[in-house]
Amino acid sequence: MTKGGAVYIITNAHHTTLYTGVCEDLVARTIQHRDKTFPSSFTARYNCSKLVYYELFHSIEEAIEREKQIKAGSRGKKIGLIQSMNPEWKDLFEDHVKDW
Repeated sequence: MTKGGAVYIITNAHHTTLYTGVCEDLVARTIQHRDKTFPSSFTARYNCSKLVYYELFHSIEEAIEREKQIKAGSRGKKIGLIQSMNPEWKDLFEDHVKDW
C-alpha cells in the first residue's frame, strides 16, 4: 500500500523566492522548513518557511508527477496557482494545516 502525498510551495516573508516540494507528511515537512532542520538546504538559506500553496494526492507517485509539472512551469504560473488558492498569500500552515 502506498502512502498519500502532497506537493507544496513555500516562500519567504517578502515572497521573492518560491520553493516547490513534495512530501508524504505536509505537517512534518513544513515544520522542518520552519525550524531549518537542514541548515544548508535551499529553503533554509533563503528563509523560505511560509506555506502558501499545497495539493494533496492519494499516492506519493501522483504528488511527484504534479511537482514535476509545477517545477516545469514559469514563476508566473506558480504565482497564478498560489493566487487561485490563496490570493492574500497567507501562511496556510497556521490557518489550515498545523492541526491535521
